Amino acid sequence: MTTFVDTSAFFAVLDADDRMHAKARKEWERLLETDTSFRTTNYVLVETAALLQSRIGMEGLRLFAADVIPALDIIWVEAGMHLSAQHALLVASRRDLSLVDCVSFEAMRRYRIDNVFCFEVHFAQQGFEVLPRPSGRAS
Repeated sequence: MTTFVDTSAFFAVLDADDRMHAKARKEWERLLETDTSFRTTNYVLVETAALLQSRIGMEGLRLFAADVIPALDIIWVEAGMHLSAQHALLVASRRDLSLVDCVSFEAMRRYRIDNVFCFEVHFAQQGFEVLPRPSGRAS
């Protein structure tokens, strides 16, 4: 199974003070025990690096660079994907939606990735299967 990983999941796994840390850590460990391959975009990596550096510091960023990034299959965003995502963002005209989110949606559709490890409602709203699954749902 291929799972897309969003900034919200990376940050929750790495920041012990994040309110979703325990849930994120448990899901990350569960996914690591399966044959899951992890994909993300270089845009998510930039967003995550900036967030880690600003909120946790350089040690958090070093841990991310040394232990997490090597385990990822990175989708490098090209001009066409960027422009499609930019167009989707402008059409949506929502302040609570980011260009990085729209790039993620575009990448997931282009690469036929249905599952996403995240803590954002936007992915479910776009029809993707969000992990961890809410309690009470069948696996």
